[in-house]
Amino acid sequence: MKASELNVQGVFLLEPTVYGDNRGWFYEMFSERELASLGVNTRFVQDNRSFSAAQGTLRGLHCQAEPVPQGKLFSCTRGAVLDVAVDVRRRSPTYLRWVSAELSGDNKRQLWIPRGCLHGFVTLTENVEVFYKVDNPYAPDCERGVRFDDPLFGIHWGTSEPILSQKDAAAPLWQDAGISFDF
Repeated sequence: MKASELNVQGVFLLEPTVYGDNRGWFYEMFSERELASLGVNTRFVQDNRSFSAAQGTLRGLHCQAEPVPQGKLFSCTRGAVLDVAVDVRRRSPTYLRWVSAELSGDNKRQLWIPRGCLHGFVTLTENVEVFYKVDNPYAPDCERGVRFDDPLFGIHWGTSEPILSQKDAAAPLWQDAGISFDF
């Protein structure tokens, strides 16, 4: 597996070694040892899947706040997404910086998004399935959101009219979100 730290501290793009032949292919989707070699020492407690039918569906920006923050190992198993992480950890050297990566069923890449980062994605194709592991269970009282188009971040989503949930469309700007993480 090849791992590259992106321009947000602690966010890693993971590219697996894929072994293929005339029957198909095989790759390791998760390796505790590989993550530990990057300094990611976590225990995953929940796996999640989601499906988006339409191209241009945008989910985010989300996080889970203290006392139950989540780190995510995120992948796209069918179709393609532009996956985005925003560092909102005060005193981080990359505070308020964002990164993105194209993840797809074809490229089999994954993104490690540490606790203290906002996360979102937009579907680049129809019929998209994503799969992700989290290191803390879902806690509805800690769920938070920030506007995907907050000008403070200036994220380039690649779509001018995304398909949003009512909740994401009504999310506050960062300055009004009341989210606090320390680095």
